[in-house]
Amino acid sequence: MILIQQSRKILTTLVLILMLTITTACGGGVTQVERPTTPSVIGRDATYAELERGNSPSGQTFGNWVVQTSKGLIQDAYVRDNNKLGVVISPQVSPNEVRPLANSLVKGFRKNFPNQDLQVLIYGADKQLILTAQYDGQTNQIKYT
Repeated sequence: MILIQQSRKILTTLVLILMLTITTACGGGVTQVERPTTPSVIGRDATYAELERGNSPSGQTFGNWVVQTSKGLIQDAYVRDNNKLGVVISPQVSPNEVRPLANSLVKGFRKNFPNQDLQVLIYGADKQLILTAQYDGQTNQIKYT
């Protein structure tokens, strides 16, 4: 008798899990809310993983890639209008590494968003602007300010 009751409980649990899985997976009536193109104010509880990285799908993808492949050198990145990249570097980046980092970011940015003028803004961990790299698409020159 106890075996039948346990079997019934297990079977009921499995059927419930199966129903929830199918209902969730096949819930085609859910619509996605349109995100605004401007970044929203972010609360103190948000982590960098939760932040938007761009105001377009390709910008979002590139911003995520920059942060993920930086091995901790870049804390945050945001691509605006597919021609402006802002990054927040970690305190472990030394001052003499900022310009080569900006140069590398411009090269990667240029590959993903070709045939246009680009701008890379490097911010310190304190969110103060350190360096701006402006790439001229016609002359292939980078100007640092």
